[in-house]
Amino acid sequence: QVELVESGGSSVQAGGSLRLSCRVSRGSVGIHSSNCLAWFRQAPGKEREGVASIYNDAGTTYYADSVKGRFTISQDNAKNTVYLQMDSLRPEDTAMYYCAAGAARFGTLCPWVGPLSVAYGYWGQGTQVHVSS
Repeated sequence: QVELVESGGSSVQAGGSLRLSCRVSRGSVGIHSSNCLAWFRQAPGKEREGVASIYNDAGTTYYADSVKGRFTISQDNAKNTVYLQMDSLRPEDTAMYYCAAGAARFGTLCPWVGPLSVAYGYWGQGTQVHVSS
């Protein structure tokens, strides 16, 4: 089992910033148990959508078009933590944000769609983000 715990969700005004954190615990294995870490989000009445992902070995990132230039995913292996820095927030970003872990087997990217898509099998409980206009 891989345990993922998110934190940092809050209520902010449009144009503001938040940084979400996801701590991964795999006993003594730690963050290196899976080589892909990602953030997803789900708004009420909407389907879950991918936001950003990072490949552990090289730090290669992948972003949804809707957040490119505004969100940044990063990792701190020493702390077994992955972050999502969210800037220029919009009301449309309001959602429950989830951290997920999986394994890339055919490359150095961690997309959630396409021929190289990763099956994210481990999930956190989520942290709520509200963006007011």
